[in-house]
Amino acid sequence: NWIHGNHENSEGNIYLRLKNINLGKSLSMSPINKKTSVIITAYNEEKRIGECLNSLQIQDYKPIEIIVVDDGSTDKTVSFVKEQKVTLIQSNHGGTAKSRNKAAEKADGEILVFLDADMTFEKDFISKLVDPINKGESKGTFSKLEYVKNWEEPIARLWNYVNNPELPDKLRVSQISETGEDFRAILKSEFDRVKGFDDTGYTDTWSLARKLEYKPTNAPGAVYYHYNPSSIREVFLQAVWIGRRPYKFGILGDIITLIRSFFVFSILKGILLMVRKRELESILFQLVYDLGISYGVFTRVLLGKKKK
Repeated sequence: NWIHGNHENSEGNIYLRLKNINLGKSLSMSPINKKTSVIITAYNEEKRIGECLNSLQIQDYKPIEIIVVDDGSTDKTVSFVKEQKVTLIQSNHGGTAKSRNKAAEKADGEILVFLDADMTFEKDFISKLVDPINKGESKGTFSKLEYVKNWEEPIARLWNYVNNPELPDKLRVSQISETGEDFRAILKSEFDRVKGFDDTGYTDTWSLARKLEYKPTNAPGAVYYHYNPSSIREVFLQAVWIGRRPYKFGILGDIITLIRSFFVFSILKGILLMVRKRELESILFQLVYDLGISYGVFTRVLLGKKKK
């Protein structure tokens, strides 16, 4: 009887041990959702930021906080944000890099998600965006599924045709590579390790990948929408900001950019664009866009400006 009982006990112990092993495997395969902080920079975004925040409030993956950094807005952005259930940080106009870095210092999340005030999102955007990080497959992600929100507006379409000519309609990000330039989500520990973004102006978000020495990986299924400039004024201001970025080859790159933006070439490019895309505003768009680029280059070179 003792042997029989011992045999039963042994079987029982073995059975329980195997069951625990299987349970352990099951638990180890289930990703643990990390605490996530959403950071939004805003500069004169009274028209768009409400839609952005509403879109974040209905996410199926709830961030522990939404931090909005107002970068010295002169419109009603601050008044609107104060009415929302978010953390507001106000600062003088210093540019997006400084604003994002300031918010990251105060963030409590293990994952930082960097978004713009003129974006909206599918309700599973954050969960899809951070999923590869939660699974330990990536330290930082971006999404190739970034669409133009206001495609029905001619100026918004022209912006895409000029800045993303190789892309299918409505898309804003290349579909070729599984790695990107801009981190939309990243482990805070990695962000802190390289002390955040460098203050380089329009291309400041690219500095993170350069300092980390790796690029963000694509997060499948993370769909979001981004407003393109939709008025001539918005086109000029955004083009000025682009013109203030540092170009390859230094001063030679600046000279090449100014030549390409000369008004004669602008008219020729506008005519070709109108013939190709049948958009009546093409010539005016190209003239204003190139004027903004030239103005941006001059103000950076002569005055040292790099902010919006």
